[in-house]
Amino acid sequence: MTSQGRRPALRSSPLTLMVLVLLAETPMHPYEMQRVMQARGKDNVVRVQRGSLYPAVERLAAAGLIEPVETGREGRRPERTVYRITEDGRDTAEMWLTAMVREVRNEFPEFPAALSFLPLLSAPDARAELTARLVALGKGIAAIRSVTEDLNERFRLPRLFLIETEYQLAMLQAEYRWVESVVDDIAEGRLTWDDEQIRAWADDIQRRTGIVPGMPRAMPGGPAPP
Repeated sequence: MTSQGRRPALRSSPLTLMVLVLLAETPMHPYEMQRVMQARGKDNVVRVQRGSLYPAVERLAAAGLIEPVETGREGRRPERTVYRITEDGRDTAEMWLTAMVREVRNEFPEFPAALSFLPLLSAPDARAELTARLVALGKGIAAIRSVTEDLNERFRLPRLFLIETEYQLAMLQAEYRWVESVVDDIAEGRLTWDDEQIRAWADDIQRRTGIVPGMPRAMPGGPAPP
């Protein structure tokens, strides 16, 4: 506890929630948590960077949401501390989970941000890069299908245990269809732009509204606006 007798507040994250969920099943040490996450394919939806799991466990322990049970050593391996969830931890896990399911949060992914800056590229270049993204999306879709088939073949898991993979696949497929439609629109000339068009649009918006729009007024290597 802190000097004021209060435990430090802890913000929710997919990783800390995963730790609480795993410990709600049974006590385990961090290395075992990581192995279980990988075996279940949860590392596809929860980012576990090198060195991030142990600090997360320490923060949960400092907040009183988990507590050490025992510390042991097997052979020449380093000592490992086994943790279990506390009652506060169970309540917190349920609160975090319901909030994550219920609330729609803007997580600021990179792709929408990149799309907002698309005028920086020429239409042909944008088409080429979006086509490359289609290839990557196709590989991602194939990989998820392969993992799902493998898990089902080995464990015959019920749908509930792979619901997050089902969601991932649906999102990738939806993005694939959308990106494909944009690539087709650029190829067919239904969506196009160049330096002159962008400057004309920007000037027109500024003239009508008095606001400088958030689009480039001059492209690299192009003439400066009058």
